Amino acid sequence: MAHTGHRPFLCAPANLWRITYETKSVAIHVVLVHPEIHWNTGNAGRTCLATGATLHLIEPLGFSLDERQVKRAGLDSWAHVDLRVWPDWEAFERELPSLGEPYFFSTKAVTLYWDLPLGVTRDVVLVFGRETGGLPQALHERYADRCAAMPIASPRVRSLNLSTSVALAVYEVLRQQRGAAVAP
Repeated sequence: MAHTGHRPFLCAPANLWRITYETKSVAIHVVLVHPEIHWNTGNAGRTCLATGATLHLIEPLGFSLDERQVKRAGLDSWAHVDLRVWPDWEAFERELPSLGEPYFFSTKAVTLYWDLPLGVTRDVVLVFGRETGGLPQALHERYADRCAAMPIASPRVRSLNLSTSVALAVYEVLRQQRGAAVAP
């Protein structure tokens, strides 16, 4: 099929989303606790930039933020990511109440992420664990009622990629918030 110069039909909803969504003042915070793989962090940063979310990284990190691979995964937009780096979970947790309603993502959770009430609150904090081990057990215990899982049908799949999970969760927030904004 020849390119006609017209934008594909799928681009139109993005413009509608901007018109309806940008009028709301919603803060979305994505938190990666001890991320290990620079590509995932770069991709999560790109998702955050695309959606207006803030990316929080909890040290220790499994890579240096100066590595060119992180910037390359975030493409040329890495410098524009609203990035905050925290020395440890305790420092971040002291600020958590001021950021919004926290939700923790884990393969061990029983609640599915699309059952979370993400459309009823203005500010949301989405917390993800490291790629190889997930969230620390202490967070599972402290925030058990705020943990959610991504549905996985195959017993051969242990978990989804971290940056994929971030994208699914952020866009679920936007979907629910938009639905709440247009609902009577």
